[in-house]
Amino acid sequence: MRTIDFTELNQQAKLFAGFEQDDETLLNAVCAELVPHLDQVTEAFYAELMQIEEAKPFLDGRLDALKATHRKWLEKIFTGPYNEDFAAYMHQVGVVHVQVRLPEKFMASGIGLIGKHLVPVLAQSYQDDTAKLSQVVRAVNGVTTYCLIIMQTSYREHELERFMEVTGISEALYANLAAAYREKNGVSAE
Repeated sequence: MRTIDFTELNQQAKLFAGFEQDDETLLNAVCAELVPHLDQVTEAFYAELMQIEEAKPFLDGRLDALKATHRKWLEKIFTGPYNEDFAAYMHQVGVVHVQVRLPEKFMASGIGLIGKHLVPVLAQSYQDDTAKLSQVVRAVNGVTTYCLIIMQTSYREHELERFMEVTGISEALYANLAAAYREKNGVSAE
């Protein structure tokens, strides 16, 4: 199992998601307003997933447990703190998705569904303050994208481990081959 630098992963995910300190501060300030609506978002999320035939095998017989886990996860993403421990937690969420063989597209589209069902709640909550609504939507988009980037790392790590296991290539050899490829083709490391 490869070692992951969660401090670095955390920083990179924030950078690529555009999730900034102001967003973190805002989420901390509004989380008490968001949390009461998370059950509604979770219910709508799973109602929509149940309409997708390809998703049903991952949900059947587990819906109540998944809803409870999802609700706790949602609360965590809106309360932070958004540090290396949070990155390790989000990475583990991704590992669990890999272990149950959930296609990565479900996890990625799930972030979109969360936004789909959360934005109307936010619009209602901040209907009299469009400037704040804009800031909160930006922060929510930032944090959910940040989480997705971290969770997707689990899929890439899993695929790399499978590749190395099947081919017998060591991590050092893989790193050398990857570096040679990047150098030859002018590709950056990340």
